[in-house]
Amino acid sequence: MAQLPSIYDLMVLLSASAEDERRARILADVEQTIADNGGTVELKQEWGVRRLAFEIAHTPDAEYHLLQFTGPPALVETLSYNLKIADGVLRHRIIKVTPGTPPPPEPTLHEPAGGEGEPAAAGAEA
Repeated sequence: MAQLPSIYDLMVLLSASAEDERRARILADVEQTIADNGGTVELKQEWGVRRLAFEIAHTPDAEYHLLQFTGPPALVETLSYNLKIADGVLRHRIIKVTPGTPPPPEPTLHEPAGGEGEPAAAGAEA
């Protein structure tokens, strides 16, 4: 019986202060690395800019991206190495998806804390 290729989730946090072209280039490089190493991107979601729980490299916000891909185990090592040395990547995590795992949630756009779109607190009337 042929074994299906492993499915992985890759969560990438890109610096919100990096130039748009740089962030787009990082994502394009990730997709190219997956393709060059025998993998395929199954799902790509942009979760937008969100506030971090704590600052990473003096950066309070990050742009979140989720990519779900299939590929050989060696691809994980290559991707991880490339993302570790890429300027503009604050954090990344690659997780092997086990059978029976529910699909990733649909992204919801959040305003960074203190944004104008925030509702007023209850009982905080002037």
